[in-house]
Amino acid sequence: MSELPTAKFQIGQIVKHRLFSFRGVIFDVDPVFSNTEEWWNSIPAEARPRKDQPFYHLLAENEDTEYVAYVSEQNLLVDMTGRPVRHPQVKDYFKSFDARKNSYTLRESRAH
Repeated sequence: MSELPTAKFQIGQIVKHRLFSFRGVIFDVDPVFSNTEEWWNSIPAEARPRKDQPFYHLLAENEDTEYVAYVSEQNLLVDMTGRPVRHPQVKDYFKSFDARKNSYTLRESRAH
């Protein structure tokens, strides 16, 4: 049995996409790919990430809208803006934002 990879990023941490112009707060982590094959195949082959790495569920935003994103670890970077995320579901998962740490504190009722 192979060992699962260790996640580089944590729940509550604000990250940005390495290639696309969006950022978000992590609200869940899958140790390896755990989405549908249809989703996987919708990514162009030349940009498709490996499945054997952590994937992150983000409350994401770009300049125009807010949404939920599923992103591989290889495509994420730490967001250093120190700004909170404006996604309307942030308050459902997190109780406070710490600008010094650039992260949110998870609500106890949402902890796994």
